[in-house]
Amino acid sequence: MAHSKPIHSNVKNLQVLHEDNHIIVVNKRPGDIVQGDKTGDTPLSEIVKQYLKIKYNKPGNVYLGVVHRLDRPTSGLVVFAKTSKVLPRLNKLFAEKEAKKTYWAIVKKTPPKTEDTLIHWLKRNPKQNKSYAHVKEVNDSKKAILDYRVLKKLDSYYLLEVNLKTGRHHQIRSQLSGIGCPIKGDLKYGFDRSNKDGSIHLHARKLSFVHPVKKEPITITAPLPKDPVWNACV
Repeated sequence: MAHSKPIHSNVKNLQVLHEDNHIIVVNKRPGDIVQGDKTGDTPLSEIVKQYLKIKYNKPGNVYLGVVHRLDRPTSGLVVFAKTSKVLPRLNKLFAEKEAKKTYWAIVKKTPPKTEDTLIHWLKRNPKQNKSYAHVKEVNDSKKAILDYRVLKKLDSYYLLEVNLKTGRHHQIRSQLSGIGCPIKGDLKYGFDRSNKDGSIHLHARKLSFVHPVKKEPITITAPLPKDPVWNACV
C-alpha cells in the first residue's frame, strides 16, 4: 500500500475535517502513515504540509506538529498542530486524556456482552510490533482500559463503538482480540483473512475536546471509508 504517487496528487485526495489558525484535523485513509518511517513512503504529515503550502502560498518550510498517531491500516481522525505554540498544549490535552476519542470497529464474532469495560495488561513485543493482552499483570505490562458497546448487527459482522480510557500500543486491536473478537482484516491479531487493500476495519470516528486556544468545545466526526461493510453501518 505504498504511495508512489507524487505528493500533489495526494494533496487533492486529502480530506480536511477541521481547520483554523491553530490546528488542522484530517481523515486518514487506511494505508497512510502519519509520520515517516523506514518504509520511506510519503507520510500524511508531509501531505498536510504540502496542502498548507499550496493553500496559503507559503514560501520555505511549513510548520506542522504531530500530536498523535494512528496505526497504518487504521483510518479516521488525526490532529496536527499548525504552530509550535499550540503543539505542547495539544500534547498535554491528549496525554491527560482530555480529548475524548471514539472508535468504530467491525468484528465477526459475537462479543461476550452487548456492552462492557475491558481491563487488560498489555505487554509489547517490539520485534513483532505487537501487544499481548493479559488478564493479570505481568512483568513490563501496562494497564489498558476501554469501553465497548455493540452498535449494530450486520449480516456477518458486528459494529462496535469503542471509547479508550488509556492510550496503549495497538490497544483496541489487542484487547478485542483478547476477548475472541479480532477486528475484520487484522491478521496480526487473529482475524482469519486480510482485507484486499491491507486495511483493518478500525476507524477513529469521533473526537471531542476543548480548543486549546479558543477554549471552545469541538466535536469532529470522520466519514467512514467507502466499502460495502462500512457502508452497511450507516
